[in-house]
Formats: sequence, C-alpha cells, structure tokens
Amino acid sequence: MLEITDLTKQFFGLTAVDHITTRFERGQVSAIIGPNGAGKTTFFNLVAGTHKPTSGRIAFKGKDVTGLRPDQVAGLGIARTFQSTHLFDNATVLDNLIVGYRLRTQSGLWDVVVNSKRLQGEERLCREKARESLDFVGLSHIANRIAADITQEERKRVAFALALATDPELLLLDEPAGGVNPEETVGLAALIRKLVDHGKTVCLIEHKMDMIMRLADKIVVLNNGAKIAEGTPAEIRRDPQVIEAYLGTDAGTTAGADHAAV
Repeated sequence: MLEITDLTKQFFGLTAVDHITTRFERGQVSAIIGPNGAGKTTFFNLVAGTHKPTSGRIAFKGKDVTGLRPDQVAGLGIARTFQSTHLFDNATVLDNLIVGYRLRTQSGLWDVVVNSKRLQGEERLCREKARESLDFVGLSHIANRIAADITQEERKRVAFALALATDPELLLLDEPAGGVNPEETVGLAALIRKLVDHGKTVCLIEHKMDMIMRLADKIVVLNNGAKIAEGTPAEIRRDPQVIEAYLGTDAGTTAGADHAAV
C-alpha cells in the first residue's frame, strides 16, 4: 500500500531521515521503533505531507504522493494521529469529530449563506460519520461531553475516531499508547487490531515493546535517521544491531530464550 524509496530529509545540514527504503503491506500492522531522535516522527511527517522530503519518493497505492500537501494526502486516504492529542477543548467530543469529515464535503460559502440542501445533507452526513467513528472506538457514551473533561485514554480513542472520520485506508498512529496505563494499553492494542480486521492498514510509532511485539506484523527500526533493520518481531528481537542500539542486552537475552522455547 505504501512504498518508500530512498527517502531523505535534511534540516540545515542535519540529516533527520537518511535514505530510507521500505514498504508497508495492505491489511497489516507495521511498527516503526528506535531511540528518541531516531527520525520516526519526521518520517511520519514526510509521509503525511507536513514536511517535503529533500529527496526520495513516496508512493501510495502506486501513485506518487511525494511533496503533496497534508490535505491532499488525507484526501487520498492517509490519516495521521499525533503524540499529543489536541482537541477543541471547549467543544463537545462529537463536534470535534464532525470537523474531521469536512475533508469529504463540497459545500462552500454560498451554501452557508443560503443554507442550501447540499449543506444540510452534508451536515447530516458529517454527524452520522462522527457518531459511527465514536461507536467504533467505544465512546458513544461521551459524544456530548466537553472535550476538556475527558480522560487521557479517552483522548487517545477520540484521536483514533477523528482519523477514522476522514474515511482513510491507511492510519499513521504516533505513540497511540503514550501516557496511558498498562490496562488501557491493552485496550488500545485491541482497538488497533479491530481497525485492521475492518479493512484498515496501520503503521504506528510506539515505545512500548511488549505491545509492539504482540501486535506488529512487521517492524522497521531507525537509528540516527537511518534504517538499521526490518522484519518480523521475532527477527527484530534477535538482530544484534537492534539489541545494541535500542532493545538492550536484556531484551536480546530474553528474545533468545523465547525463540528457544518456541
């Protein structure tokens, strides 16, 4: 679904993403891991159109999307969440989600002035899509609650719902379990698997290795902006470069023991 070729991003001579080539398959959960400063979020920013690459190519479903604006990328079917979930805190949860589906509407200023039938129809559709997204992530019961009053875990789920409201095929999730407790992490992992079971493709950045090793079909490991490894969770846990750069010797020993047990 997503093919990355020789992708590079430099900021004032500093290489944040260094000639990365990889691909993410439809219907899978792919994970990007690595130490802080490895280039993970910059990589997402390039795919989502927030930054333009210095060089390289990004192809989505065979179409070259390199350098497109974020709204154009989203319109093609790529949605993105962020490490920190920023909502309109003085609006209801439902109203926050209605904004997301506006990407798919066509009404303009004149429709608003005359309150056209197109505008009225799109308003109904936006509300329906927002409610569907909330139901999917298990938050129908807080639809009318003010966003400032919901928990951190609920904010994470709202971020999922907001991404879903844009009607995407590929979701880029940046630390979806950041700042939540272990029990909530399990629930969010189950929600990610539910997304894939309903036809979505997921690529996520996450530091919680237990979650990643259980959830991901494929892992890409970055260090200092460069890809140092990719493969299945079992392959990554055994990779000497990954153990040295990120997982640590204890993880490597444990991985070896797990592999022997299998």
